[in-house]
Amino acid sequence: MAQTIGMNHLGLTVRDLTQTTAFFRDVLGWDVTATDPDYPRSTVTDGHVRLTLWQVQTDDPAPFDRKTALGLHHLALEVADEATLTSLARTLADTAGVEIEFAPEPMGQGPRQHMMFAEPGGLRIELLWAGA
Repeated sequence: MAQTIGMNHLGLTVRDLTQTTAFFRDVLGWDVTATDPDYPRSTVTDGHVRLTLWQVQTDDPAPFDRKTALGLHHLALEVADEATLTSLARTLADTAGVEIEFAPEPMGQGPRQHMMFAEPGGLRIELLWAGA
């Protein structure tokens, strides 16, 4: 039997704390629930998932490489419906600094769909709609 009861939060080190915090707030509509410029960090939430974002402490951080680095491969976030996925895909395509890895497409035989992108700070994020 598991000795834990779920995820409290996920801590992510980011290239530009201000930029990534603004992305979650302004593009994805998340709430910023805490900031600490002395640490420096911020906390964002969509009401279900809570992320703590930490400013990297070097001027030359190694770029994320899902195939050669340990740790995070990607962050997968669920959306309520296909229309939201489609709308977010359009918004992301028009957002400066976002790199779309692939647009919404079926997962397996569908009806589930997903897309993959990197936010302006380089975090690899998957958006998925679980289907009907």
